[in-house]
Amino acid sequence: MSVLSIKDVLETTEMITQNNLDVRTITMGISLLDCAHPDIDVCARRIYDKITSKAEHLVRTGEDLEAELGIPIINKRVSVTPIAIVGGSCDSKDYVPLAKAMDRAAHEIGINFIGGFSSLVDKGYTQGDRNLIASIPEALATTELVCSSVSLGSTKCGINMDAVAQMGRVVKETAARTADRDAIGCAKLVVFCNSVPDNPFMAGAYHGVQEPESVVSVGVSGPGVVKHALEAVRGQDIGAVAEMIKRTAFKITRVGQLVAQEAAKRLETQFGIIDLSLAPTPAVGDSVAHILEEIGLESCGGPGTTAALAMLNDAVKKGGLMASSYVGGLSGAFIPVSEDAGMIAAVERGSLRLEKLEAMTCVCSVGLDMIAIPGDTTAETISAIIADEAAIGMINNKTTAVRVIPVPGKKVGDPVEFGGLLGYAPVMEVSKFKADEFIARGGRIPAPVRSLTN
Repeated sequence: MSVLSIKDVLETTEMITQNNLDVRTITMGISLLDCAHPDIDVCARRIYDKITSKAEHLVRTGEDLEAELGIPIINKRVSVTPIAIVGGSCDSKDYVPLAKAMDRAAHEIGINFIGGFSSLVDKGYTQGDRNLIASIPEALATTELVCSSVSLGSTKCGINMDAVAQMGRVVKETAARTADRDAIGCAKLVVFCNSVPDNPFMAGAYHGVQEPESVVSVGVSGPGVVKHALEAVRGQDIGAVAEMIKRTAFKITRVGQLVAQEAAKRLETQFGIIDLSLAPTPAVGDSVAHILEEIGLESCGGPGTTAALAMLNDAVKKGGLMASSYVGGLSGAFIPVSEDAGMIAAVERGSLRLEKLEAMTCVCSVGLDMIAIPGDTTAETISAIIADEAAIGMINNKTTAVRVIPVPGKKVGDPVEFGGLLGYAPVMEVSKFKADEFIARGGRIPAPVRSLTN
């Protein structure tokens, strides 16, 4: 690697101090396959012991790197083998004790979140999957740091519509169980199509079975850096805009790779991937929506939004691939509503609606994310939203996800405060037209023609 010039150092310093560049997360993935045991209490103890042993120094390492390199590292997280797989060995059908063991371990080592209370049912259920999904509402209501995800479709497998119907009910029950906290449980629950096994971002992170015993991956962010860089090409054509985004993404990825490699070395584990995702926060100047408006939109959600977002997402990936051979995870641009000040403003001024967000998910990094909806939205309607998003992912061979929050007692326009990185959101309108009969059919939507790639 070439020696950094003074200009490079000053430029990186400005990105950090003025434009909100940060390492959003260092996430350690840990295999729990060797924790399986018929006695659920033994299994839970093994899970606690493995996590606290493997990730004992994760937080301290992150803090040391932050101090030495001067790069903010916002979150330290752990992802584990999908608990439906580990719990499949247990005699008990209630997996809440396993979630509580994860939560205790997370508190013990001082991390922000732990992901992997998860199930992969793209093509159907095992008994472990059934047990885990049934346990989700209680698990998320009685833990603080545990995140859950369910993958129910893929380009190769099609969409499990029985799981789609069930997850609508699970989201509603999770909201009811955490109604006193504005349905915060739903903010820790993601439903995927084409889920990825090396995603360091919550709430959808889990440690895939094809991953090593343990691994460190880093998620880098920087919407504010990209927004600032684009101010230098105002009035120039779209090609110049794309080139500037690509060059900026290159620089951001280099920062992430430095942190990831050093963290892996100090933790004596493998370096996994850099996830270069423009993950916004509620902070001023850290918004994907504001990047789109800098490109030339009057307001995010108006005509031209999907095209601008497609260009942004592609340029980010190209820049990241130039900087590292190990770009992975979800890499692209996230469009969560509650976590992005510009998205919130667009909803409040009426330019951004749920249907437009769905169109944007065709070209962005994930899907319908952190969206508050009326508390009286039915389970069937939530299932239909999940089915639509899964279909976009399946047909386009991309990861899509749904994290919607039906807040009990709230109606369209009411504010909901989640706090921290989860932010604030106005409740968005959902179509009044029903899909109950469609959801009740169940079965499996067959995989598309493009699945036949062998």
